[in-house]
Amino acid sequence: MDPEVQQTLIVFISALAAALSFAGFVIPLLKRTEKKERYQAIIEKKRRDLFAQAKDELSNKKTRESMSASDSVAMFFKVQKLMGAMGEKVRNQMLQAGIRNPSAPIKFLIAKFTLPLILMGIAMMVLSSSEKEIANSIVVIILFLAVVIGYKLPSIVIKNQIMKRTDEINITFPDALDMMLVCVQGGIGLEQAISRIADEMAEHSETLAEELGILSAEMAMLNDRRVALQDFARRVGSPAAKSFSTALVQAEQYGTSVAQAMKVMSEELRDQRMAKAEQKAAALPPKLTVPMIAFFLPVLFVVILGPAILQAMETF
Repeated sequence: MDPEVQQTLIVFISALAAALSFAGFVIPLLKRTEKKERYQAIIEKKRRDLFAQAKDELSNKKTRESMSASDSVAMFFKVQKLMGAMGEKVRNQMLQAGIRNPSAPIKFLIAKFTLPLILMGIAMMVLSSSEKEIANSIVVIILFLAVVIGYKLPSIVIKNQIMKRTDEINITFPDALDMMLVCVQGGIGLEQAISRIADEMAEHSETLAEELGILSAEMAMLNDRRVALQDFARRVGSPAAKSFSTALVQAEQYGTSVAQAMKVMSEELRDQRMAKAEQKAAALPPKLTVPMIAFFLPVLFVVILGPAILQAMETF
């Protein structure tokens, strides 16, 4: 190879490696900054909504033409009045999935009842365009499956989103409780401790940081802390959040130590996380049995018996 070409190639590879190293160093920092900005935007919006709601309750007048917090609350009560307990359940599911739009329950129900019709229409179009004649029983089964899939699909999507958020919160919540306990034992108030831990958790768990930030904003704006804690448990929906809310409500109601309640609760959540990890580890061998039989054993037989078969073929 020409020395000049070789030197140019070395310079190009070195520059490319330096660029990749710089990108690998900068991109995580940019992602952290983006997460914090998104988290702070959500918290600021919640504070503005709570302030607008309190102001609207005092003056009973709308000061803005766009949808404000009072409009959100009014829409929520309209949905709850129209659909009753079902509307309340759907609203809780939307909050647990991280969807805070007040019109989300209505859109969810519209999708739940229109998507079966859309899938059934698509199935009918596909069946009608088929050149082969299809039995009526198969047509009925296909249309029935299209309707069932269309009806269940929104619920499955929301349920998967809830499970992802719940798992993330259950994993990171004990660490947040430990840091919160340190802040409370250091003399920081509960609201300030929750707000500070929310800022710290923004880089590690954006979901938990958002929920703790909203809890801090509600505790600062609402008159009753118990309402904010109960809303936090209802909004998150995980067992860890419910235990946290119940412990703090009882500590405030009976005058017990908040730090002691947090300490006990953190130990319990860590024990639960360890028990869940042990349960997953114990369930791993049965799950590996089928893949080992299907993939490992045939290869093992080929490796062991292959030379013997080849030698026997050469002999006979």
